[in-house]
Amino acid sequence: MSTTKPQILITGAGPTGLVLALWLSAQNIPVRIIDKSPFTSTTSRAMVVHARVLELYQQLGLTEAILKAGHVAPATNLWYSGVHKARVPLKDIGTGKTPYPFVFILPQDRHERVLEERLKEFGVEVERGVELASFVDEGEKVDVTLRKDGKEEVCEVDYVAGCDGGRSSVRHALGVKFEGGTYPHAFFVADVEGSGQGFNFEVNINLSATDFMLVFGLDDMRHARLVGFISSERVKDLDSLTFDDVSHIAMNEMKVNVEKVNWFSTYHVHHRVADRFRQGRVFLVGDAAHVHSPVGGQGMNTGISDAINLAWKLAAVLKNRADDSLLDSYEVERRAFALTLVATTDQAFTAITSEGLIANTIRGWVVPYIAPIAMRIPLVTTRLFNTISQTMLNYRAGPLAEGSAGSVHAGDRLPWAVVNGVDNFSVLTIKWQVHVYGTATDDLVDWCKKKDIPLHVFEWDPEYQKTGLTRDAAYLLRPDTYIGAIDPTGSVETFEKFISSRGFPKLS
Repeated sequence: MSTTKPQILITGAGPTGLVLALWLSAQNIPVRIIDKSPFTSTTSRAMVVHARVLELYQQLGLTEAILKAGHVAPATNLWYSGVHKARVPLKDIGTGKTPYPFVFILPQDRHERVLEERLKEFGVEVERGVELASFVDEGEKVDVTLRKDGKEEVCEVDYVAGCDGGRSSVRHALGVKFEGGTYPHAFFVADVEGSGQGFNFEVNINLSATDFMLVFGLDDMRHARLVGFISSERVKDLDSLTFDDVSHIAMNEMKVNVEKVNWFSTYHVHHRVADRFRQGRVFLVGDAAHVHSPVGGQGMNTGISDAINLAWKLAAVLKNRADDSLLDSYEVERRAFALTLVATTDQAFTAITSEGLIANTIRGWVVPYIAPIAMRIPLVTTRLFNTISQTMLNYRAGPLAEGSAGSVHAGDRLPWAVVNGVDNFSVLTIKWQVHVYGTATDDLVDWCKKKDIPLHVFEWDPEYQKTGLTRDAAYLLRPDTYIGAIDPTGSVETFEKFISSRGFPKLS
């Protein structure tokens, strides 16, 4: 374990906390990560790792290990009351948009193990059974009191990151409001072994007049994760429910033969966003800052993106490469997305769980018959994939965006392109860098040398234009691979304006 005095205390060792620790460690920022649970998680709700997260994992060479731990879902099967209605292919649904044009299934507990093993390579280990008892923001530092086995330890850090989930003790201690609501319905999740229609590597969705169930076939054809709907009438008995109480849909409609239940849990579904994501030297990240329905598998992926957004900004400030005001942009960028996400997933969740003739008609007839037809329309599949995969997410309206060229704006994710065997994502690291597709001006070459910023020049090909990239334009990329500034002529003027007005004394 690293003996360097930590600058960041991360509380919560789920995917969000682990990724924050990883990205900070990769930038040589000493961290300490604690979790009040004495054991690693063996249960999980999150099942999908989206394309945008897989792209970001490339920065640390993590993607290959992640892909080995899970599997690509070939298709989604739509069922109504146990009757198969349609099969919608998912493999390569996002072809041409990302190196990972598929839906990738990886249970959260496995995901966490991969992240934690990589974190150990940086000399950082999760301290389990350790609770954040209290903290005081002193303005220049944060005094924290940790508790383990009844014994307390007092230490100081530069910043605290609360990655401690929807019931965040950090958020409660700050007194930050967490406005929203709780849906009247609840869900169960079970890890089972057996056989049946859903044990097929694919995503199976069963809809009926009163119920909803997901069956994720895992990688050995004998193992599946079941996620099901608990009616509002049974929510009052949530704590006493067992798998036998809710297994009728899986057993009767999906013809699942369950031989063993490895674990079973129930949970309420909330939709809430914190009023603030930053208060002084303390940050809320992931579920501590926002929770929403599980529609689209957005929760864990959004938390991971929160962590990566915050990590490079913390590193820049701690290395005196940026003013403290840069940290305010974390809340501006990520809270705006969280509000949009909660609104859209709320609409989808309400449609899925609503009762009545109209809702039943949509679930039983519109979805099974219209969805397969719609998915054959390229515009529909592209829009759907870009939204769910979070590759469409942008920060155009945020404070760290300057300029545009063609259809690409500052704040956008860098468009992915492979031309003549050259992958423009292969050079992306957790550092500022400049891309030019065509010819770089002499002034730009000199500017990058003086600023010690890597310059990557790609020989122009009309294929680049198809992705939205403009010939000879210059793109200044942030460490999280979003575009900070664009100059359509390849001049350094836009870049100089960007760094001088955003409080960046230096970028590297």
